[in-house]
Formats: sequence, structure tokens, C-alpha cells
Amino acid sequence: MKKGWENTLERPMPAETRVGAEFTIGNVRIAPATVLAPMAGVTDTVFRRFIRNASMFTAASTAAPSDVETEVSNQQSGCGLIVTEFTSADGLARMRETKRKRYLTYYEDEHPISAQLFGSNPETLAESARIVQDAGFDMVDLNLGCPAKRVVSSNGGSGLLRDLPLIQNIFEKVRASVTIPFTVKFRMGWNDKQIVCVELAKMAQESGLNAVALHARTREDGYSGEARWEWIAAVKDAVSIPVIGNGDVRTPEDAAAMVEKTGCDAVMIGRAAPANPWIFRQIAQFTATGNYDRPTEMDRYRMIRGYFEMLLAEMEQEHPEITGPAETDFEKRQKKDRESSRRDAIGKMKQFASWFTHGVVGGAALRRAIFDAKRGSEVMDAVERFFEGKLEGTFAEAGEDELSLEAMGQGCD
Repeated sequence: MKKGWENTLERPMPAETRVGAEFTIGNVRIAPATVLAPMAGVTDTVFRRFIRNASMFTAASTAAPSDVETEVSNQQSGCGLIVTEFTSADGLARMRETKRKRYLTYYEDEHPISAQLFGSNPETLAESARIVQDAGFDMVDLNLGCPAKRVVSSNGGSGLLRDLPLIQNIFEKVRASVTIPFTVKFRMGWNDKQIVCVELAKMAQESGLNAVALHARTREDGYSGEARWEWIAAVKDAVSIPVIGNGDVRTPEDAAAMVEKTGCDAVMIGRAAPANPWIFRQIAQFTATGNYDRPTEMDRYRMIRGYFEMLLAEMEQEHPEITGPAETDFEKRQKKDRESSRRDAIGKMKQFASWFTHGVVGGAALRRAIFDAKRGSEVMDAVERFFEGKLEGTFAEAGEDELSLEAMGQGCD
């Protein structure tokens, strides 16, 4: 997935319209009407909680209740709903229950939370949806939007957009298998000659789904060009269930403009969230006051350090260190799992370094130091050294710092 944007369209400031204070999906209240998009390799439990924390806002900035800073709930967060990485229904149905926890891990402060599944077998998707419901998720979502070749080649993601009868069968099987809200995220169609989003939205409503989310591009578009919001408006006109708009929301002004132009019930944000983890809080501020805070160097320092600390803490909790030599087969597997988890954590740090240092003067130097690191402690030391100089005003201006797309890893929203 491309994490940058080819188009540089600047949308005019909406006159009056703002993102909604709340909406409901089935019996689940979402407040405010903003959603963190599912992104493969990105929206794991650490990143989801990180975004929820970064989205908290204060009474002073939003005219919210005076207890906003002490009583934390999603009503005091600018991010109303979070969605997991997409998970293979086939894999989920086959794997042992103990292994499922790796894919379905979440914490109580992540509610409301939706689990996204992909696949093409109706019975398997129905079984996996039941697993999601039993795991305590608030809702289940079907991925019909991922354009990645490896997903499409197995008839998953946006590959299913060429087979509406199969989609209807999936809708009906999954809907009959669970009582929690069931939603779908899809693209406009396979290409410009096969635009099916309006028909698909109507089918979803008739099959008992509780909401739809449209990424206003085709599979053939990938992430290129400008998202065509007029199709979000067309879907909104065609159905009465909630419609969530997705595509090219990079700023609070974009979010408000999407609502104004399409009438959508909520706004979903994908690629902008890793680059600007404060965007949900900024939308909440913009909605309340017409203005929003920009992050300072100290904010960026706390953000980068905070995420990396959460990542390492999660690794330690899942795979505590074993002292002494590994003698039994169980201890050897534990050591191997810990080493694999450590590599994953370092890999995440390197992947996210490109996002988190976007816009930081001289950020390329920090990225290089992180990419060269072999241990988590080395990454943390690099962050400390870099920001110590900046916060003391000793870091020399390094000119425009370009975002390196090649270093940003893979994903799919």
C-alpha cells in the first residue's frame, strides 16, 4: 500500500458542516463519528491503543465536560471506533484457540472495536465471525477493499467485487451466524467499467448488515489519483443504514469537507493516522472550535518514545525473558518465540520511524540511526540523542525532510 498521496488537492474550508458528534451501528454507539481504518501490518493492539491515547482531548480545547481528563472513555477520545488488521477467515478457522489470541488480542480500553475478516468461503467466514463474536468484539467487518495481489489472487478483498452473487451468499451466511453488528468495507468496483458500490450497498442493507464503508477508489486505482467522493454521496443516497466515507482525508478540513460533500455518517481515516497520530484529536478540536493544535517538537518526542515503549512492553508481556540456558523443548520454543517477537518489534520501530518523523527537520538522521539499531534499547537511545539536541535548540536545520515511501513497509486499508 502506498502511504503517501500523489494528488496534492487542498480542499476549501467548509462553511458550516463538521464531523458528527456520534452515530450508531446496530446497538453500538460511536462517539465521535470517526473511525480508524483497518490496515494490515499497522493496526495491531499496540497501534490501536496508541491512537486512542493520542486522540484524547481536554475540556479546555473542546468545551467538553470538566472530568474529561480523569474519566477516560471513547466519548472523550477523538477516535470513535477502531478496527483490527484484517485477518484471514481460513486461517482463523483452522488455527488452535491459543494461537488465535495473537490475532484477536485487544484490551478493554479499545472498545468499541471491530474485527475485520477477509476470505471468500461463506461457511468459513461465518464460522470466523462466530469466533470474533465469542472473543468479545463489538462488531465484525468484511474486507472487500484490499487491492493487494496476494489477497485478490485468492479471491479475497476487492477480488470479490467481480462476483456479487457470492458476496450476497457471504452476507447472508455471516449475518445468520452472529448477533453483533455486521459491516462491510468495499471499493467502488473492480475498475471504472465495473462500478458496483451502489448495488453492493443496497445488497448489504437488504441482507441485514448494519453499516457500510466505502473507499472511493476502484481496485484498479489502487491508491493513485483522487478519491471520488461523489460515489460516497451516491451510496448515502441509496441506503438508510450508516455510510462511512474513506479516502484522502488528511486534515480536519478534509474530514469536514467529506461530510459536507457526501452527507456520510462518519469519516474513516487510514494512511493519515500513522503520519499524524493526533488527527482524530484535531478533528474533535476543529469540530468544537474551528481550530486545532499543531504538534510541537516535545509532542513528537513524547509520541515516538511513547509508541516504542508500548511496543517493547507488549513484547515483554507476551514473551518474558528466560534467564539461563534453555534446556527443555518448551524453554527452547519460548526462547525462539521471544527472539522472533524481538525482531518483529524492531521491525515495527523501523517501519513506523518513517511515518513518525515525517515533517521533523533532520528526521532522516533519526531514521538512519533506527534502521541501524539491532536492539530496542539502541532505538530508544537514538530517539533520546536526537531529540535532546533538538529540544535544546542545538540541532542544525537540515532543510526539507522528505518522506521515504520505500521505508514505510507494507499494509492494506
